[in-house]
Amino acid sequence: MSEGFFDGFLDDYFAECEEHLTGARRALLALESSIGDAAAERPVIDELFRYFHSLKGISAMVELRPAEELAHHLEDYLRALRQREVAVTPVGIEVLEQGIQRLGAVIGAHRSKQTPPSTDDLAARIASLAALPGGLAAPAQSASAAASSGERFWTCTFVPTRELMERGIGVDVIRKKLAEVGRIVDAAPRVAPDGTIAFAFTVATTTDDREALDELMADGIVLELAGGAATDGGLLPVAQPLEGTHFGSVAPSHVVRVDMTRLDELIQSVGDLVISRARLVDSLSRIERHVPSAEWRAIQENTLAIDRQLRMLREKIMRVRLVPIGEIFRRMPFVVRDLARESGRKVTLELRGQSTEIDKYLIERMMDPVVHLVRNAVSHGIEPAEERIAKGKPPDGTITLSASTVGEVFTIEVMDDGHGIDAAAVIAQARAVGLPIPLDPSDPQALLALICAPGFSTTADADRVSGRGVGMAVVKSTVEELSGTIRLESTPGVGTRFFIDLPLTLAITDALIGRVGGESFAVPQGAVREVIEIASADVRALEQNEVVPYRGASLPIVRLGKLLGIAEEPVERFHAFVIGTGSAAVGLAVHRVVGHREIVVRAITDPLVKVAGISGATDLGDGRVVLILDPVLIVRLVCDRAARSVGDASTWGRMLA
Repeated sequence: MSEGFFDGFLDDYFAECEEHLTGARRALLALESSIGDAAAERPVIDELFRYFHSLKGISAMVELRPAEELAHHLEDYLRALRQREVAVTPVGIEVLEQGIQRLGAVIGAHRSKQTPPSTDDLAARIASLAALPGGLAAPAQSASAAASSGERFWTCTFVPTRELMERGIGVDVIRKKLAEVGRIVDAAPRVAPDGTIAFAFTVATTTDDREALDELMADGIVLELAGGAATDGGLLPVAQPLEGTHFGSVAPSHVVRVDMTRLDELIQSVGDLVISRARLVDSLSRIERHVPSAEWRAIQENTLAIDRQLRMLREKIMRVRLVPIGEIFRRMPFVVRDLARESGRKVTLELRGQSTEIDKYLIERMMDPVVHLVRNAVSHGIEPAEERIAKGKPPDGTITLSASTVGEVFTIEVMDDGHGIDAAAVIAQARAVGLPIPLDPSDPQALLALICAPGFSTTADADRVSGRGVGMAVVKSTVEELSGTIRLESTPGVGTRFFIDLPLTLAITDALIGRVGGESFAVPQGAVREVIEIASADVRALEQNEVVPYRGASLPIVRLGKLLGIAEEPVERFHAFVIGTGSAAVGLAVHRVVGHREIVVRAITDPLVKVAGISGATDLGDGRVVLILDPVLIVRLVCDRAARSVGDASTWGRMLA
């Protein structure tokens, strides 16, 4: 992992930490004002828990252990509060406040490349609050009461060191081991005059378990053991803010985090300007013949200047929304490392195209689908090392995550060099759960349709990675909601590749306007490879389909008018949008292409009128609503051999009313 890559990830980490710390401070104020009101306390405690849980998780990603461990201790205390094991007290509020301050100091020190402050004293105090009833120190059992039960007492002192912590030996480990030997009567942190932190445990045993306690001194663990009665233990004094340690905000200074709703409002305003410009151009076209030519030239120059400036404004605002796909990719090494360690597989992750930019909204929506595809690659794709060696493969599997753009289309590819998809196993499982079997099981898209069916899974037992049969269905639905498509390529014994094609942005885009009969349609320019003119005499019928000669081969033709049920007069020549490449290319035929426009995409969200193949609607400036087609999905629906149909034309007709 390159240094620049990790630095970019740290920028995101610091910015997220700043958000979580700010939210935790706000929630803590609400908790302080609701002490004693159980109904008001619970939602605030839950909110605080989420903030600390998020801080723990992202700190673990960057291996900032002090922050991870302190957040974990704070989680423990909040869990005890949620389960009513302890009560919210002013002392607890003060400790939570200091926990937030210390987390900020640790994260700020990491950003400033300074030595982070110690968290041991605060962790000890939090542990005491979480373990004792009411959030206050519990008095030790009296010696006389214990003596009557025949118990013997041992005072064990644990002194943590950095070497022990690196070996995973902390106060929680010692507490667990002591609990196995006897009953912990009291636990209290101690502060030596030199500032050293120690933890004093009073352990009651029913027999002389000196040997069992002595075993805890192995491997360099320092335990001072002395017989005697339990003594009263006290809590550490409330920790004071660190003197001379002011790290300020943990977010990088060059990052400005803007609420997405504000950007959406700005984009909407620009969209309104685009529509107003189109209406102005339409109005000017009607008065052109009534304006003297000299004045008309000036109007045209001003119109072109406004058009150019508005386009620049749109591009710059859209640039604000565009962020590198690395925002998703940076998280994947940690996902792969965690899953590989758990599954026992050896996996190498390769990242390509991290600087490719995409709309921030798409980044947020695509995070979970990409994570799921990567998880599937580890769980279902990569074989165990022994199996790979037996096949002549290197023991380490490789997952490649890449991103690229072609025109206005953005593509994410997830590829693994595992055993590929077993089509026979997929068909068998589909038949077992009652799914319709495709006519051509070898068709990758037919297999993809089965894999993405709700409830389908080839894994018998559900685990933290897979097996519930909902992941791929969610991946597909999310991609389609974003006007994208998902494709599959798989070769048995070689590997599997998933492709996700998405528009670069969903707000404003360039489109080609086609007419069929008396209706106009907008086709996003990024989805069109080229526009060709076809002579009707060149069309040939082939197996109830139409094809035309195209670059030394044949190009299947899909007539949009026939698909939508629109009557059109026979013409000698017509236009077609070429969708796809190579053998997958298809021509979407229209009566004629009437121009190129910059359009504002208005999504259709009403499920009663939403139809596959229609991605939205727009206004071209003349006041009429024009449907925006999703040509890739239309062609795919038409060419789906399993379905044998594209749906009810009357449904499409209602969209045109």
